[in-house]
Amino acid sequence: MTTALRRIIFIAMIAVIWEVTSRLSVLPDFMFPRLTQVLETLFNGLVNGQILAAIGKSMSRLLIGFAIAIVLGVIMGYLIWRYKLVEDTLGFLVTALQSIPSIVWFPLAIIWFGLNDFSILFIVTIGATWTMTVSATSGFQNVPSLYQRVAKTFGSTGLHFIRTVILPASVPQLISGLRIAWAFSWRALMAGELLGSGGGLGQLLETGRSLGQMDLVISVMIIIAVIGTIMDNVVFLRLERSVQKKWGLV
Repeated sequence: MTTALRRIIFIAMIAVIWEVTSRLSVLPDFMFPRLTQVLETLFNGLVNGQILAAIGKSMSRLLIGFAIAIVLGVIMGYLIWRYKLVEDTLGFLVTALQSIPSIVWFPLAIIWFGLNDFSILFIVTIGATWTMTVSATSGFQNVPSLYQRVAKTFGSTGLHFIRTVILPASVPQLISGLRIAWAFSWRALMAGELLGSGGGLGQLLETGRSLGQMDLVISVMIIIAVIGTIMDNVVFLRLERSVQKKWGLV
């Protein structure tokens, strides 16, 4: 039995248990909606464009914030790896900031930027930057010294040394960092949209809660889970396996 078939059977079992339990439950539908009701709400939301518009809004915020976090993380990771002074100062600060949940920054973001897209982008970026910085630093530090000595012996310096030796050798670690940073930024986005405004999947969750429409809430949760699964298993996992295969690790 293949992995895909096992997963399909498992999800089907959960669906059956959910439907039977909800029909036999004494709880009202708005507290424990039936699966058929949730699927109907999900279908209607996709057809009328409500959920698709929310997905587009959330993904645009996520991609912008994630891209900024990658750039900042790689740059800071390089500086921490390259200079001892930066490692002792900025590296120490990044380690401390990494332990702070990104949503804690949201009150400051509201004061600085207002209750708008910029505040949400800020916490999305914050949510991924520190993780990306730590992963980039670790990746650069784990580049074998033999590679570096050989490259320098052949006269490789400056940007050429970084582009041809450091970055390629640290790619496996960087991809692992991307995978973790994406998860952190995705969670930060949902938290920011729940507390903020301006549309998005998080705001749709808040709308469902305020109206007592648990079928809408669960529909959005399903969408969030599907997007997260696609990104993790289709994009990052394949990218990671491709790099491992190229480097002869599998």
